[in-house]
Amino acid sequence: MRILYHHRLASKDGQLVHVEELVRALERRGHEVRVLAPPLYEDRPFGAEGGIVDRLKRLLPATLYELLELGYGFMAGLRLAVAARRWRPDLLYERYSLHTPTGLLARALAGVPLLLEINAPLAEERARFDGLALPRLARAVERAIWRHADRVLVVTEVLARRVEAAGVPAERITVTPNGVDLARLDAAPSEAEARRELGLEGRLVLGFVGFVKAWHGLDAVLDWLARAPFPDAFLLVAGDGPARPELARRAKELGIEERVRFLGIVPRERIATVIRGFDIALQPAVVDYASPLKLVEYMALGRAILAPDSANIREVLRHGESAWLVPPDGLHAGLDRLARDPALRAALGRAARATVEARGLTWDANARRVEELARTLGIAAAVSLDPAASARRGAR
Repeated sequence: MRILYHHRLASKDGQLVHVEELVRALERRGHEVRVLAPPLYEDRPFGAEGGIVDRLKRLLPATLYELLELGYGFMAGLRLAVAARRWRPDLLYERYSLHTPTGLLARALAGVPLLLEINAPLAEERARFDGLALPRLARAVERAIWRHADRVLVVTEVLARRVEAAGVPAERITVTPNGVDLARLDAAPSEAEARRELGLEGRLVLGFVGFVKAWHGLDAVLDWLARAPFPDAFLLVAGDGPARPELARRAKELGIEERVRFLGIVPRERIATVIRGFDIALQPAVVDYASPLKLVEYMALGRAILAPDSANIREVLRHGESAWLVPPDGLHAGLDRLARDPALRAALGRAARATVEARGLTWDANARRVEELARTLGIAAAVSLDPAASARRGAR
């Protein structure tokens, strides 16, 4: 099967991981995938932020910036349609972005079915966190994109209900959480080796991976470190972000700066080693519709997870069985419980890993779901999903 994949990512972060891992999984299964991305995207290093896009957002009036986003979406749609007419894919796959009707335009002009992946209700998210000058326009464009895709992939049941409420029939929505590449993660060093490499032998390591924002709640973890009766407890943060300077200042103020380490941006090939060194893997807060990539990686690497007791987290984890889930005011009590019970931590980690395997929370499983959706669109009648047959077709 030939798949033309479009995204409008400007930053190289966890979103990039999702894109690249799914593309690799589809290719492993014998499909030919071409990616159409912003021209400035390819040469940027992992961890890079939005570059010129971020600068334009800061410099331009919000109304003009949002109209330019929409204009870019239409221009990219023409590029995608041209690419589709030349390459003749069986399927368009698009990662949804705000103000980007790119896939819909290409679908209309090239006559190729569109599979739309939605990771967040971006009109709602942008309005809440950054503000929107034209919220009604953003919502209208978003609903049109969602409603006119042939099939929609969402990362949680919570998000599926939002998409359905926007007018997408339930039978066109498939829930596909984030996944992992088990072979890559299993090749990471052992826990003991990771601890030695990180210089954290003999420590009780609390760990966090990701973009560091204030709402993640790591300040509450620092407060716990300062007062808890666990002098060997240590916080390891892999990632960077706007909250890091304040967290460093807070650690110094509390007198625990020697028990906190900020690694900054960690290359993808080292993330598994870092996570393997955690005793308690932290997801202190979560957006209620998200499927955090870090969470599935924590699970696959058998870590004891502390996370919010929210509906989207309960879709993949069970309190006291595969994770320790806490209410909004329960972070400190949860840390106390896990810190004093290594047997519980080990049991939670084993169950978390078993959940990944039982639920198929892998990129290969997600690639199979793409194949299944292609069959529902009648693509199997025109092109075999057998890898050898796809290769023969691509050679013609």
